[in-house]
Amino acid sequence: MTNPASNPELGPAASPCINICQMDAATGLCLGCLRTLDEIARWSSLDNPRRHAVLAQLPQRREQWLAAGRTLPTPRPPRGRTP
Repeated sequence: MTNPASNPELGPAASPCINICQMDAATGLCLGCLRTLDEIARWSSLDNPRRHAVLAQLPQRREQWLAAGRTLPTPRPPRGRTP
């Protein structure tokens, strides 16, 4: 498997934010996007390969989250927009 951070063919990395911004004290992860507070805070300053590296970690985090019996919230519409 290719390291996403070293793949120049990847397009722009979109934020995984789903507008549910609440940190889980036990894991240190956002309940919505499963990023750490540091990853969220640095997102706008990360270059595209580093953003893809963060995104590459999310499927494993999601798998571990669900395996621990936790549920994931339903995404909300983007802020400032109505459905």
